[in-house]
Amino acid sequence: MENLQKIYLAGGCFWGVEAYMEKISGIVNVVSGYANGKTENPTYEDVIYRGTGHAETVCVTYDANKIELPTLLKYYFRIIDPTSLNKQGNDRGTQYRTGIYYERDKDKEIIEREIEQLQKNYSKKIVVEVLPLIRFDRAEDYHQNYLKKNPHGYCHIDLSKADDIIINEGDYSKLPDEKLKLKLTDKQYKVTQLGDTERAFDNEYWDFFEPGIYVDITTGEPLFSSKDKFTSQCGWPSFSKPIAPEVLNYHRDNSFNMERIEVISRVGKAHLGHVFDDGPRELGGLRYCINSAAIEFIPLGSMEEKGYGSLVPIIEK
Repeated sequence: MENLQKIYLAGGCFWGVEAYMEKISGIVNVVSGYANGKTENPTYEDVIYRGTGHAETVCVTYDANKIELPTLLKYYFRIIDPTSLNKQGNDRGTQYRTGIYYERDKDKEIIEREIEQLQKNYSKKIVVEVLPLIRFDRAEDYHQNYLKKNPHGYCHIDLSKADDIIINEGDYSKLPDEKLKLKLTDKQYKVTQLGDTERAFDNEYWDFFEPGIYVDITTGEPLFSSKDKFTSQCGWPSFSKPIAPEVLNYHRDNSFNMERIEVISRVGKAHLGHVFDDGPRELGGLRYCINSAAIEFIPLGSMEEKGYGSLVPIIEK
């Protein structure tokens, strides 16, 4: 059953924002329009030339069972400069300001929390407007699906950013050590918490290639996709890249008189393995050499019921 919700996003020219949002999994419908101005039923000419105070905005209807608001906002932040006032891309004017307009009071807390996190990435103050929606007027028909009708039309954003997966950090948490010991096997604990390494060619996934995803055994956070797994001669599972860059952290490892880059999970801070630059060139050249004991495989057929439904499209492509 769908859980339909709405949020209103202003990010410069609405042609590109609309086309971008429509590409994201879990988005049901996107409509271009004008939000929070001083007049009712404005025309495009009113907004551009007559100072009505509206922002070019898209109304995004999304299925909250497939994409949560924090994740949707992270996609939005990827295509705006949140520190730029009344300017995005080549467009200037108050109608091109950035803004997030909400209908539900509980959304305000989520929006403000996400902006607070985003501010940590910027030295300049974020100027994204956060306000309740006063009114939203649908733009003229020729603005709807503009880039579908005009494939070479003006667009100030990179639409391909919609294809990048976002894993929401707040959906996962690390158990206290005493509970981890109860949850994990002795081998899993030693690998993830003590940096141990299991034996090559004698582990669960080194020669396993069923469709699905691999998650952190300690938290359930998605880490790798079967689409990025390849055959290597190292004796451990090998991946060309993570599902999303942000789910992994790295640490220089000089143990055993070697210089290596250790791979650590983001939320669980679990030791996973190491990354090397001897992977297949056609896949990017990296080889994430990961301990089977640090990951759990979720088969494609079980992803929906286990809460990973939003990642099904990347496996089915």
